Amino acid sequence: MNTPPPPSFHVGPIPIYGDVILSPMDGYSNWPFRSICRALGSAMSYTEFVNVTDILARPGYVLPKMRFTEQERPIAIQIYGDDPGQILEAALEVQDLGPDIIDINMGCPTKSIANRGAGVGLMRTPLKVARIFRKLTAALEIPVTGKIRLGWDEDNLTYRLIARIVEENGGALIAVHARTKMQVYSGPADWDAIAEVVQAVSIPVIGNGGVIRVADIERMKAHTSCDGVMIGRAAVSNPWIFARLDREQIFPQRVRETMLVHLKRNLEFYGPERGLRLFRKYAASYLSPYHLPKETRQMLLTRERPDEFLALLDEIYQDTISGK
Repeated sequence: MNTPPPPSFHVGPIPIYGDVILSPMDGYSNWPFRSICRALGSAMSYTEFVNVTDILARPGYVLPKMRFTEQERPIAIQIYGDDPGQILEAALEVQDLGPDIIDINMGCPTKSIANRGAGVGLMRTPLKVARIFRKLTAALEIPVTGKIRLGWDEDNLTYRLIARIVEENGGALIAVHARTKMQVYSGPADWDAIAEVVQAVSIPVIGNGGVIRVADIERMKAHTSCDGVMIGRAAVSNPWIFARLDREQIFPQRVRETMLVHLKRNLEFYGPERGLRLFRKYAASYLSPYHLPKETRQMLLTRERPDEFLALLDEIYQDTISGK
């Protein structure tokens, strides 16, 4: 009898089997895409982030973002806000949905969020971060985790302080995007900073940023000693990275098969019109390595009905992609 491998790490009492994880991404890490990545090997799931104000004021509006299936477990619902009391109230509501983990977003660089003190804006208020984690870990029955950046800018690098605060106030894991708010997604990710966080805390640390290819996964782990690697934008065009495959290793027919499964789930989850509209950005990413003529790409991404989209996709594969 084969002995199952031990977990890569634990989030509180929850074992995580695997060390590569799809990053929470607004507009991308919805259930259809999470299910694709999970089947390919993502070790756990994070939802898109959800505004705590919406959770409390209009829960029906944001409930689709927080839906998940049993197959996705362990599942973390990510929330954001700037008021500790409101965050606690929302977290108690979220806990009733049955996730394994609640994650606090302290990394979103979007101006409308960060400039009001939420997302990465929280990293400018360490005492508030302490209050949030102290309140949540005292009141909730499930682990609370956090996702951070390095800080606001190069002159305000608070990642070590915030990581220690998360741990000291009961946080069970910290994920570190190795860029500042001002960098957004440009410039090199500072893996040395991830290594510093690993040294600063005893809870699991997930590294994020600058992982594009399969070899980067092991490079980050070797460089930082992090417990796991989180992949965001690179996974949109190559979800097979969770199966330790680079995009050029994936035959066009397999790409097409995955696209069809993904589209079907989008249509089921969102309905035909919205499901197709929201799938277009994924389709563009799936097909980007084939360098389709601009006119062909534009025709495909403006189809209004699923049957028209599928017919044109078949035509593109027959005329343009087959054999690549």
